[in-house]
Order: sequence, then structure tokens, then C-alpha cells
Amino acid sequence: MLCEVYGEEFLSRARVFEWHKWICSRREDVVDDGRSGRPTSSSKIENVEEIDKIIRQDRRLSVRGVAEMVNIDRKSVHKILVENLKMKKVCAKMVPKNLTIN
Repeated sequence: MLCEVYGEEFLSRARVFEWHKWICSRREDVVDDGRSGRPTSSSKIENVEEIDKIIRQDRRLSVRGVAEMVNIDRKSVHKILVENLKMKKVCAKMVPKNLTIN
């Protein structure tokens, strides 16, 4: 009956039972609890240093190539390069975003 009345915008049966349990336990917060799971460990200092060393040896390596060398996900390697090492791709080379004159 709920499907007929509300169409696609109704809660699933499991979600209704979950909300009922929350309400019965006098829980007012509807935000999800923290979950145990795989921690984000790809941006550890050791990995950042290793990626920095690899890129400084050969700036023409692709993100995929670096990811295979350090055995980390490609998106995580890209995030480390952009956010941690402050690099961007210029003419097929990874270089610091703020170039300095030496």
C-alpha cells in the first residue's frame, strides 16, 4: 500500500524497522553511527615520501605507473600528488604548483 500511495519515495521495510528501533530507544539523532571498516591509510607519511621520491626521480611517470609501483589506488596517488605534495601536471610532467626561481 505504501508503494501505491508514495510511489518511489517511500522507505524500505528494513529502514522502517531501523527507524522504529531508534525511536523506541529514545534516540533523537538520525545521523548514521560510525562504522568499522577499512581505514584510509594510503596517505600515510611513508607513502607520501615514497611517492615524492619516485616522482622526483622521473617526473614523466604517469599516476597509474606510480600507483603500480607503490601498490596504492590510482585515485589515492593522484590525491597525494595534488593535495600533499602540491603538484600538478604540466606538459606530461608532475611539477610543484608554485614554481620557484633557484
